[in-house]
Amino acid sequence: INYTGAEANVAVSLSVMGEKTDFVTKMPDSDISACAIKMLKSYGVGIDNIVTGGDRLGLYYLERGASQRASKIIYDRKYSAISMARRDEFDWKKIFKDAGVFHFTGITAGLGGEMAEICIDACREAKKAGLLVTCDLNYRRALWSKDEARQVMGNLMPYVDVLICNEEDAACVFGMSADGSDIIAGKLNDQGYSELARKIKDVYGVPAVAFTLRTSISASDNDWAGMLFINDQSYFSRKYRIHLVDRVGGGDSFSAAVIYVLNNRFEPQKAIEFAVAASCLKQTIEMDFNLATVEEIERLMEGDGSGRVVR
Repeated sequence: INYTGAEANVAVSLSVMGEKTDFVTKMPDSDISACAIKMLKSYGVGIDNIVTGGDRLGLYYLERGASQRASKIIYDRKYSAISMARRDEFDWKKIFKDAGVFHFTGITAGLGGEMAEICIDACREAKKAGLLVTCDLNYRRALWSKDEARQVMGNLMPYVDVLICNEEDAACVFGMSADGSDIIAGKLNDQGYSELARKIKDVYGVPAVAFTLRTSISASDNDWAGMLFINDQSYFSRKYRIHLVDRVGGGDSFSAAVIYVLNNRFEPQKAIEFAVAASCLKQTIEMDFNLATVEEIERLMEGDGSGRVVR
């Protein structure tokens, strides 16, 4: 059993990298919630803004794939505490006091109930408070239809400063694809991704876009890279060949690293290299959290991918 979630993964990763974080959610008053909170606290994640209420935590089950057999995830989220949350339960002005970045994902916006409105409330208050707003598009077809996602996420985009996604999410939510790319065949076209990022900026007004670029050779081996579109320019990282230990949470670790580099004002090329190296390392770690330190990430960035034992 592991206690996790897209935004929780980001918060833990940032805490491990030395950033102060706080996780906002709603959990039932139960021993299971107490275990989850204890785990977050053990990584240094703030828990003061967790609302108590509801009957259950959402669950997911992972059957890990290998070689030609794909991994499979089954969700059991109906009636979870966060999906039943109310808008009046979150005091965003208080929550954002002394904060610098607000991060949310399309998973949270797609949980149903009042969650889409709660995300808009949070984004509006974040912009009033001068926060950088980052969003991982994170489309999940088990949660909502493409049309529903397009309407809700389209309404949220005017508040977003940095959008993080992959081509599949962009195609499902925005109906936009990278020309000349075929993710099933493992063919990715850099120019197509640059044009896709520019199209997202032109249509939705998002100033910066970060893409993960995954080439799936099999369920066990992937090529991994990324692109950052910022200041009207595209920056591509080097490519890593990963023998996967656990790829779940790879996108969240990328999001965390993007937030880290923007918060620490890395120049764009170094920023995307850091984000891709960080998320490369996560996929060699069991469970959903990226426990790689800044030192370990920078060592990989500098070319030490030998995997030799460090003593």
